[in-house]
Amino acid sequence: MLIDLHAHAPHPGYYNQHPHWGPFFEQYPDGDVKLRVGDWILTLGSPERKAAVRSGKGLKLDEYFARWADPKVRLAGMDAAGQNAQVVSVPSHCYMYWTEPEFSVPYARKVNDTLAEYCSAAPDRLMYWAHAPLNVPQEAAKELRRACGELGAKGLVAGGANFGGLEFDSPELDPVWEALCDLDLPMFIHGYNQSVTWGDKANTDRYETTAIVGMQYDETRCFWNLVCGGVFDRFPNLKVYITHGGGYVPYQLGRLAQCNTNLDFVHNKKPVLEYLKNFYFDVELHEIPMRQALVDIIGADRIVYGSNFGGSDAVRHDLTDGLRLSDDDLQKIRWQNACKLLHLDPAKLGAPSSQLVSA
Repeated sequence: MLIDLHAHAPHPGYYNQHPHWGPFFEQYPDGDVKLRVGDWILTLGSPERKAAVRSGKGLKLDEYFARWADPKVRLAGMDAAGQNAQVVSVPSHCYMYWTEPEFSVPYARKVNDTLAEYCSAAPDRLMYWAHAPLNVPQEAAKELRRACGELGAKGLVAGGANFGGLEFDSPELDPVWEALCDLDLPMFIHGYNQSVTWGDKANTDRYETTAIVGMQYDETRCFWNLVCGGVFDRFPNLKVYITHGGGYVPYQLGRLAQCNTNLDFVHNKKPVLEYLKNFYFDVELHEIPMRQALVDIIGADRIVYGSNFGGSDAVRHDLTDGLRLSDDDLQKIRWQNACKLLHLDPAKLGAPSSQLVSA
């Protein structure tokens, strides 16, 4: 069995919601379709899509919309990847923490309603992470309880840093942590491109540095701010899953642990390493030795499967291939840890078509 916890679901149901911020998908004269949020334009794209544009075989905008809105397209891709289930989320560039509450609050409701309906087409295979307006913490907690308690979301998706100026150690966010603990559900951390907030300078970020380098930095800031800010001392049952192999955390863990003891002002009451029990990381790394190092340092009990399914840097082969693992540890990473974390019954999860046929 294989459960992918890192899979984005762009959907026309939550596009074109704001006259400036959109988010918009627009077709350009060369035939390419790009995401625009305010003044910022996403230039990352898969090699396959760019090749299709160059050859004149790129899809029209309405064809993109039709594909993104159709769960059958995703299910076919999951079949090809041998995946039993996915937990999808809004693309990180569309979090909208940088907008006014008058927009970010109803926008979060729109995202959650859209994804709940999308996943209802195959509830045994498709689930979703709730989106919340973290720039308005009280409203975020309220929406989180609605999305998870009423619509069936499996936890919260969040950027790694900067929620309208708030950070993960900001006391204002305590209602969100309280809601997650009450629901006994985790938070999925996925950094976002901070340059989207730069106004008319949004497209001056050379080489998409705030995305390609910055997301992992912000994901590491999440870990650091939660630990140093004493959040786990106030909410010891809070569970946090960081994608992209955990940002830079597993690879600088010793330095983080040592430097925490040297700081003049920290709020954590225990050593850094004792908070690892609150964290999960995924295997979305591009080299086998790095994935193996993650397993060796963190241990299979705290690792889940996430591939950035459909994303520009998605790893399109089985991320557990080539790892030195016992079968018990392999199954933990592929599905057992996800079931435990999200309270899933594996007997109720659907099988890929290929597995159904062979059975």
